Amino acid sequence: MNDAAAHRRDNWSAVPFEAVLQRFESSREGLTDAEAARRLAQYGPNRLPGGRRRSPLTRFLLQFHNVLIYVLIAASVVTAFLGHWVDTGVIVAVVVTNAIIGFIQEGKAEQAMDAVRKMLSLHATVVRNGRRLVVDAESVVPGDIIFIQSGDKVPADMRVVRVKSLQIQEAALTGESMPVDKDVAAVAPDALLGDRTSMAYSGTVVTYGQGTGIVVATGSTTEIGRISAMLSEVEELTTPLLQRMAEFARWLTVVILALAAAVFAVGAWVWRFPASEMFMAAVGLAVSAIPEGLPAIITITLAIGVERMARRNAIIRRLPAVETLGAVTTICSDKTGTLTRNELTARTIVTTNSIYEASGSGYDPHGGFARDGQDILVDGAPDLAEMLRAVALCNDAALHEKDDVWNIDGDPTEGALLTAAVKAGFDLRLQSQGLPRTDEIPFESQHRFMATLHHDHLGNGYIFVKGAPERLLEMCFWQRDGGEEQRPLDNSRWLARIDEIAAKGQRVLGVAAKRTEADHCELSFGDVETGLTFLGLIGLIDPPREEALDAVRQCVGAGIGVKMITGDHAATAVAIGRELGLKSPEAVLTGRDLDALSDEELGDAVLNTSIFARTSPEHKLRLVKALQSHGQIVAMTGDGVNDAPALKRADIGIAMGVKGTRRPRKKPPKWCWLTTISLRSCTQCMKAAWSTRI
Repeated sequence: MNDAAAHRRDNWSAVPFEAVLQRFESSREGLTDAEAARRLAQYGPNRLPGGRRRSPLTRFLLQFHNVLIYVLIAASVVTAFLGHWVDTGVIVAVVVTNAIIGFIQEGKAEQAMDAVRKMLSLHATVVRNGRRLVVDAESVVPGDIIFIQSGDKVPADMRVVRVKSLQIQEAALTGESMPVDKDVAAVAPDALLGDRTSMAYSGTVVTYGQGTGIVVATGSTTEIGRISAMLSEVEELTTPLLQRMAEFARWLTVVILALAAAVFAVGAWVWRFPASEMFMAAVGLAVSAIPEGLPAIITITLAIGVERMARRNAIIRRLPAVETLGAVTTICSDKTGTLTRNELTARTIVTTNSIYEASGSGYDPHGGFARDGQDILVDGAPDLAEMLRAVALCNDAALHEKDDVWNIDGDPTEGALLTAAVKAGFDLRLQSQGLPRTDEIPFESQHRFMATLHHDHLGNGYIFVKGAPERLLEMCFWQRDGGEEQRPLDNSRWLARIDEIAAKGQRVLGVAAKRTEADHCELSFGDVETGLTFLGLIGLIDPPREEALDAVRQCVGAGIGVKMITGDHAATAVAIGRELGLKSPEAVLTGRDLDALSDEELGDAVLNTSIFARTSPEHKLRLVKALQSHGQIVAMTGDGVNDAPALKRADIGIAMGVKGTRRPRKKPPKWCWLTTISLRSCTQCMKAAWSTRI
């Protein structure tokens, strides 16, 4: 086994980082330039192998690869031999027109995906000879020390050796909707990919903090490379239309030849006509019986469908895929970024005396708040207003709008909290001016909270803290009891509330505050370790798209089964499945459950289960195959690299766009009728799922 294969086999997440440094003969000072050059020659460039591309000539010639087209070509040869030049010209024109239309359409799709590839250029900050420098990502080698920070894309698979509040968004690879906190400690050897917190994987994005790691895999040996290799092993199916057309062409050819032979035999041997005349009659019958207009009609009809789909922002790579959409019996969908926006939303807010539910989704600050099912104004809920003011001020994110699309700069969790504050009517600029920040304690994974110190123009001091609720409860003695009143903390009651919110699949944050002196200008850990007043809890989730809710109802009403296959946690998947109205959402199977089932057992379970959680790319592929074994026509939708093998295997693979959709600028979007989600080219998924058919 070569070194590259050995590196792919080893589970570096379970190995102490000191041992990893020793194994790769590296150090925190990095490699020397000479050693990096030697390893680059040994391991090769850090890039995925390019997909095998067909030349334009090959792509054009493949348009003629159809039994019915073969018959038409044979008919044109015969009519030309007989001197029927008009018939020959018509048949040849039909065949060539059919090929040209198909060639142009596939060319457009490949050009669109080529444009996506050009967006994937990447650089990396490496430590070489003890100093940092920026290099092209393709020159990164195993053993390199890589520095990453917020906004960076991880250039290769890395074992983390140092972190400072490092959080990485791994949704495209694992389906995890929340950014993952990274840590240098080794994990269990049997930890699933999404639970390997000591690793950073190629293609994932740093959302917060900084970190340093040692490269353990590059190019085809990375996790993305492993998925790419799976694609080459996945059998690609023929669409139902092509299957039926091929079967029809075979039977039609047999029938025409049999009839022509029968006419020749009866005329020559029974009626005693000259053999030459009967041969010409048989040939004429065969030529006239061939439906030379059928391929053209089918191609033109499919081209019209492709054009209509293009107006709805869907790129169809192969014409027959349009017809297959109408034959779908089961839709398997990824969750994060497909059924949901991959944008956190503050959904549940719990204070001492009330529970509030927030409406709206994503970073669009349109929505409101309800208590006991009744809409309320924040002016009439001082406890809610105090919490939202606290999380808006104890916050480093920025919310902004561009072309009617709302986005955030910074941590997604803080962006969701800012959005909730704007929904409540807070003017973030005026709030920061009225209570300017004096000092802060940044969030660190070691202490699991963030604290800020503010003073108003009268000199009054305020400390606001947000973070892990269990940690904040240890720091609090009081809890707010309406207005400015407070009473001793009821710790057990808050722990029960935390469990209730977590059971809904929501991530829970705690919020606390404290009054301080006017001359208090520096914030230390001693100021917040005790004596805080607990304000309440906030539950955050990546909720279903509003259009996805309607899509699922329409599909179920039309008799189409809907299954959610996600890499996210089971509790989160169940919560989203319940909101979507999926069948029996509590009956969820996880990746570990799937590993314990034989193919026969899985075939039975897949028909009666709607939610599959904590799945890997192998699990998704296996589930699609299990459904197809029951004769199901399966459509698979996804927006991440982890979906690519299943996308290729499915009868219809739908590669979703970045976050599945983009909001309209002026007009509301037109949605794909299959999922009512507007489709756009996805950078990572399109790159990995090059062989996907739609």
